[in-house]
Amino acid sequence: MSPAKITFVVNRPQLMRIVSTGDQNKDGCLDFNEFTKYLKEHEMKLLLTFKSLDRNNDGHIDATEIQQALADLGMNVSREGALKILQSMDIDGTMMVDWNEFREHFLLYPAFNLEEIIRYWKHSSILDIGDSLSIPDEFTEEEKRSDEWWKQLVAGAAAGAVSRTGTAPLDRLKVFMQVHSTKTNKISLIGGFRQMIVEGGLTSLWRGNGINVLKIAPETAIKFMAYEQYKKLLTSDGKKIETHKRFMAGSLAGATAQTTIYPMEVLKTRLTLRKTGQYAGMFDCAKKILRKEGVIAFYKGYIPNLIGIIPYAGIDLAVYETLKNTWLSYHAKDSPNPGVLVLLGCGTISSTCGQLASYPLALVRTRMQAKASLDVSDQPSMSSLLRTIVAKDGFFGLYRGILPNFMKVIPAVSISYVVYEYMKTGLGISK
Repeated sequence: MSPAKITFVVNRPQLMRIVSTGDQNKDGCLDFNEFTKYLKEHEMKLLLTFKSLDRNNDGHIDATEIQQALADLGMNVSREGALKILQSMDIDGTMMVDWNEFREHFLLYPAFNLEEIIRYWKHSSILDIGDSLSIPDEFTEEEKRSDEWWKQLVAGAAAGAVSRTGTAPLDRLKVFMQVHSTKTNKISLIGGFRQMIVEGGLTSLWRGNGINVLKIAPETAIKFMAYEQYKKLLTSDGKKIETHKRFMAGSLAGATAQTTIYPMEVLKTRLTLRKTGQYAGMFDCAKKILRKEGVIAFYKGYIPNLIGIIPYAGIDLAVYETLKNTWLSYHAKDSPNPGVLVLLGCGTISSTCGQLASYPLALVRTRMQAKASLDVSDQPSMSSLLRTIVAKDGFFGLYRGILPNFMKVIPAVSISYVVYEYMKTGLGISK
């Protein structure tokens, strides 16, 4: 008789991780010996985690200890929220969790420490709406030691490329309205599309998309590497990082990436707004700008772009943390894992709030990029351009083009998610 084997359904990420961790002979199954060994090792890791949570060494975990542990990881939870987390593990109704209750709750759960549990709350890297100002995603030490981190970056870049291509017409309309729409020359959604199609045909709706896709890879790589370095500078061990330090590291990483690839942003704006026959392509555009306007033209609008990173990333992160903590306070009793729909919802709402705060700066940046071909004496500064827009078009003039920008969020997120999931499957990422 062949030895008994335990086979898990492979479309369950948590079970797949248990199999991949315990499957020593790599046959896709766990035999009795492998499963027993996995449970013993996993139990030891859980015991260490339990002892680290039990700060007063009384053999029990209470709500205060849960609050303190989560606070150390940069996640502030109310006492009510901590009690609900406690209740999800409490079997005997004492509102304290002993080792046996903790062990029973997590023994068949692949997370073996608090960081692993909280990893489900990471800010999702798949939400690419074409505005690359968000906080970079984080990877666990285990992911960094394996090849999973770069596979996730590749999957995210591919998802972003398809998403941006799918929503490129709305992105071009946004830029078109930012630059050309005024109080006296209002451009509607239908009118804007009609003008672009009449001028250059249906394919003109995708002008500037090539370089918008091309800049994903270098920007993502620079942002990720810079973020890791800034985290090390801001923390003692480079691993546990509080929310405010994560925001600082993310903003600095975003600024570093934007500084490096900013000339590509200028090229994207020029190519998006170009008329038929104006440029033969990206390199022709760069050559003509360099010859006529000099190197400085590639950094027009850089200051408002850099300033815009702070409100976008800060509000994006703050709203995301608030939404996920609210979910946790109401639903942690059922599961510590919010699920993909909750994460997508939190990410979409937080990103939208971040855009509302930073959009005026994005509009000023785009106008400065577009006006870089004017004489030096006619070059507007950021402050003068803001005053001019408000004087001519009122406060809401700072939000020209925001409607198509909002319209592209849901399809962009949806496309990103679908492509990301397919890429993860193709690359063998069991997350």
